[in-house]
Amino acid sequence: MSGPPVQYADSSGVEIAYQVLGDGPLDLIWVSGAFTHLGVFWEYPGYRRFCEQLASFSRLILFDKRGMGLSERKRVGTLEERMDDVRAVMDAAGSERAALIGVSEGGPMSMLFAATYPERTQALLLIGAEVKEEKTDDWPWGEATRDEFESSMASIGERWGKGLGAPVFFPGDPDPEWLRSWFGKLQSASMTPGDAVAFMRVGMAIDVRDVVPTVRVPTLIVHRVDDPICHIENARFLAANIKGARYVELPGSLHIPWAGTGGDEILAEVREFLTGVREAPESNRVLATVLFTDIVGSSERATELGDARWRELLEAHHAAVRRELERFRGRELDTAGDGFLASFDGPARAIRTARAAVDAVRGIGLDIRAGVHTGECEVIGDKLAGIAVHIGARVAGQARPGEVLVSSTVRDLVAGSGLEFEDRGQTPLKGIPGEWRLFALSGGI
Repeated sequence: MSGPPVQYADSSGVEIAYQVLGDGPLDLIWVSGAFTHLGVFWEYPGYRRFCEQLASFSRLILFDKRGMGLSERKRVGTLEERMDDVRAVMDAAGSERAALIGVSEGGPMSMLFAATYPERTQALLLIGAEVKEEKTDDWPWGEATRDEFESSMASIGERWGKGLGAPVFFPGDPDPEWLRSWFGKLQSASMTPGDAVAFMRVGMAIDVRDVVPTVRVPTLIVHRVDDPICHIENARFLAANIKGARYVELPGSLHIPWAGTGGDEILAEVREFLTGVREAPESNRVLATVLFTDIVGSSERATELGDARWRELLEAHHAAVRRELERFRGRELDTAGDGFLASFDGPARAIRTARAAVDAVRGIGLDIRAGVHTGECEVIGDKLAGIAVHIGARVAGQARPGEVLVSSTVRDLVAGSGLEFEDRGQTPLKGIPGEWRLFALSGGI
């Protein structure tokens, strides 16, 4: 599922990639820690949900740091240069004043920005934020000593892109195999091993102890007591040295705010600090049927045909699927590369659309698979979100080439419609609790 459109800000000749999500009354800048890639981040369901919740009460601005992700890859920047990147992104997005959320390694730069530009900083929120990375005699709460750091850097070329650190950042994930693959992809897509070493060297030199007391904007500090990456004493130092700061210690050991199931606690603190209201307003939820399709073997076909011919074929595929969506009154929600996400107010129409789309694209030499599920969805603008959407995607992932696969919920709802199905048995769906009985459409529509 693709994220918000990527735009670019000019920061003194360096292109900084950013996204804007939501249209709330306050601007909120998300300053990530470590390495970033806007597109790969969006593939992680917990990240999407966390961003969508923030965007329900704000205009959320996300960006890739210079030297990584979708931003220009000239070189990693200093704290001062990266602070100016935030200013450039704000200018490009038309934001005069914003609240900054600095996470982990993104915390120091956010503090520097708030202290330098208080007139443009509505509030400062520090989540799992660090003060100084190097562990020294006068700062025993850093991540590593200089010798430990250098030893780690020596082998980074062998480890980078393999996702080996995923269990530390995302403990207890229900699908560790997928997580490791995704985390490795995030590493590789964000930067090269050499750039990673350069970036981490900049990080190891971070020390904002002298900056912290100069912060004079409303500040919230949230930190988990057993954070394995950033020691709790970082947060306690911040709370003791930022005048008037609100400090919240949470139980647990999750470092990433949107990892696992711990995001709701942090969202509640952030929402209350920025809006005065702790609980989210009752969301607009509807019962909807979602249809996912994707082209079978798209990577192989693209390689076989070449870019120009593949692009032509992809455009023909999109046109064919859209004709069937219009015919059966489906609503296109997203087009991610070679797949579609659409919604319907009735499951039978979704199934008929899927069958017709399978037949239509077969006529141009393509096979697609399709999955259909019905469930309660959260309405966010013109999009749908929630567990039902994730189930629909997982059902599609289980379908065979040319097959329309549906959940048992859908099969039960279309009883009496004349649609016939073959029982595919029970199967686990990645990241979804329990096992699910799936059914394949058989016969005509």
